[in-house]
Amino acid sequence: MHGVFDIVGPVMIGPSSSHTAGAVRLGLMARKILGEEAVRAEINLHGSFARTYRGHGTDKALIAGILGFAPEDERIRDALNIAAGTGLEFSFQTVNLEEAHPNTAVIYLVGKSGRMARVRGASVGGGNIMISNIDGYNVELTGQYPALITIHHDCPGVITKVTQILAHAAVNIAFMRVSRQNRGETAMMIMELDEEPTPEVINECQQAANVQYAFAIPAI
Repeated sequence: MHGVFDIVGPVMIGPSSSHTAGAVRLGLMARKILGEEAVRAEINLHGSFARTYRGHGTDKALIAGILGFAPEDERIRDALNIAAGTGLEFSFQTVNLEEAHPNTAVIYLVGKSGRMARVRGASVGGGNIMISNIDGYNVELTGQYPALITIHHDCPGVITKVTQILAHAAVNIAFMRVSRQNRGETAMMIMELDEEPTPEVINECQQAANVQYAFAIPAI
């Protein structure tokens, strides 16, 4: 069953919900995953994004999201000039990815502290997005819920401990996915939640045994 939002689309700056609103949300999600202001962005565009990104303003939309703008922000139209004024270095390349959604972008960001993030995602229609890979880990992240992400050693007990911390704080998990590149090495766990975790909850997860890094991403 479709809701009104699915029929009429989001409040946004045009011309296209997929090529503009969804692209803004992809950039914004990449910024949230980086966790700080970006100073450099390298963006690879696939499929329809690659063919029409200038005409449909996808380049402006992605940079606007990386700058932290919302899909309805009127500054989107001038995002490239604004980015240049802030010192954000950016570049676009077209690529051909296997088995990828036609509106796919791979965003490489470097933050002010030197922190780096690689985010692959697609604009799937109506302003909605799906993040499919973060730093080499396969994920499924829509941005519709607040999320808690952990990078941890792939060993027994970590998932139980983190979920116990959330349960003790009365934070309900809506969806959860765990991804690892190799057994017994490093894994990523993404939990989409019914509410944003507090800094205290995030810190407790960070301190849990075998957790290397824990951070939250607000809904966008």
